[in-house]
Amino acid sequence: MKKRFEAKLRGRNEVPPVKTNAKGEAKFLVNKDCTEIKFILKVENIKNFIQAHIHVGGPDVNGPVVAFLFGADLDTLAEQNGITTCKGIVTGVITDEDIVKNDACVKSVRELVKLMKKGCTYVNVHTEQNINGEIRGQIRRVHH
Repeated sequence: MKKRFEAKLRGRNEVPPVKTNAKGEAKFLVNKDCTEIKFILKVENIKNFIQAHIHVGGPDVNGPVVAFLFGADLDTLAEQNGITTCKGIVTGVITDEDIVKNDACVKSVRELVKLMKKGCTYVNVHTEQNINGEIRGQIRRVHH
């Protein structure tokens, strides 16, 4: 059976909170072997969208990036030009190769999924004006 997760993204979830009209949601579908995560990220009313990631951390904690959902590498963040959109959708698949080197010692999709189940991960969407994140939400398990 596949595992489903989702995150509702809002500015008020940022640490510290961000006042913005942008919002979004992310949905994740994990295959039964826990080797890949399909995702769909929807953003609305966002200006200068440059990156989105899965981070490790609780609701009040800013933690390290473990996987990219959108954008180029972290080292060139300041030079990246964002996308402004009323409605935008990003889709993709995360595999072990997509786990970035991180301080949380997450090395595989299987380890990431364990943290997702515990509620210890969040999605953060970064913009030019809010480089540390404009909208964010904890990743939660969806039970049928």
